[in-house]
Amino acid sequence: MNDDHERFRPASTRVSPRFAGVPTFLRLPQHDDPADVDVLICGAPFDGGTTYRPGARFGPRGVRTASALTRGFHPDTRVDVFSALRCADGGDVGCIPMDLDRSLAAIEERALSIAQAQACPIFVGGDHTISLAPLRALSKVFGPLGLVHFDAHSDTFGPAWDVDVHHGTVFRHALEEGLLRARDVVQIGIRGPFTSPDDLDYARSAGFRIIGMDEIREDIAAVERHIEALSECGPFYVSFDMDAVDPVFAPGTGTPVPGGLNSYEALRLVRACRHVKIVGGDAVEISPDHDPSGNTTLLAATLIAELLAAIGYRRGEPDTTC
Repeated sequence: MNDDHERFRPASTRVSPRFAGVPTFLRLPQHDDPADVDVLICGAPFDGGTTYRPGARFGPRGVRTASALTRGFHPDTRVDVFSALRCADGGDVGCIPMDLDRSLAAIEERALSIAQAQACPIFVGGDHTISLAPLRALSKVFGPLGLVHFDAHSDTFGPAWDVDVHHGTVFRHALEEGLLRARDVVQIGIRGPFTSPDDLDYARSAGFRIIGMDEIREDIAAVERHIEALSECGPFYVSFDMDAVDPVFAPGTGTPVPGGLNSYEALRLVRACRHVKIVGGDAVEISPDHDPSGNTTLLAATLIAELLAAIGYRRGEPDTTC
């Protein structure tokens, strides 16, 4: 490990206890310049696109605090994240609670600056509307992206109260704007009950691969193999909505849906992304005030650490993407 990597790793807990200091993502140094790092983790504290329980604007702050418990070495993949990657906390994007367009524009600008510096942006939300901004930015650099999307909902729905951009329409808009390769979109954890029998018609007609909870429970290894096969398909964005997880394990989210992933399944399936060429990602719909236990923010922080391990693992493989 060189001195450059030493700059961008958490302080040793033998020097500074986990509960000390100003909270940052994974106890990383706060650093603004993406040119110096491989991954920059930024908060996107916006929840003006939510249609039910607000509160995800406090997600980045909650995850920073909870992430003091994360660690860098991942025994399953044998990845020491902070030796493989230079990582930093890039601070929060200046989101405006009552202005969705300006907030998305600010997130897009930040994501574009990170990608143009050849670093990987990871955003902590915030509601799922924020995902549209990095997809817009990254498509300018990489072209249309594949998507690994963990969620209870497809987020390809129509307008709500005549408002067409919200957290339930983000991937319909992304496809219509040409930001996604439809054949390389995988949606994991989708489940009912639904509002109507045609809730998934748009996603299915677009060619998205929808993997529901029954399929996961019947053969999670087959789902892992499907994710791993995406390694030949070009650059991908990974988006994790915390309501993909059953509210028993993650109640702190805006639209909880029973019957979801448990914590182990969530981590295992994110780990399956280790062969995928990940160029950006997010963890969204984290509402700490709805979970006094802190389990939701801790799981979100751990999922981000798992995503970093997947990126680090892929960096050590030869690039075989088409």
